[in-house]
Amino acid sequence: MEKCVEVSGTTLVIKVPRELDHHSAEYLRGEADRILGEKSIRSIVFDFEKTSFMDSSGIGLIMGRYKNIRFTGGKVTAIRANEQIRRILTLSGMHKVIEIYEGEPEVLERGQRR
Repeated sequence: MEKCVEVSGTTLVIKVPRELDHHSAEYLRGEADRILGEKSIRSIVFDFEKTSFMDSSGIGLIMGRYKNIRFTGGKVTAIRANEQIRRILTLSGMHKVIEIYEGEPEVLERGQRR
């Protein structure tokens, strides 16, 4: 799998692949948790620009990272999700605990200023 996880300031950016299923969620979970354990991360951004499919494993991935970072006062954000992904986030109730934005730059800039 190509590099999907990177750090920008105090923000962990997860570039979600085309299909977010059990296999890709497991990989992303491991990478994200490794970085969260090594660096001082204040926010996590899930970039859904390339994503066309997400199952319950994706919801679990997001919720697990949300639970990990909320104890440090951090937050989780989803960006560039298409209509189908936004609908999944809404139906699952994720929109109540994470912020959802149309674009990327303003979210990353805020993360870098912290």
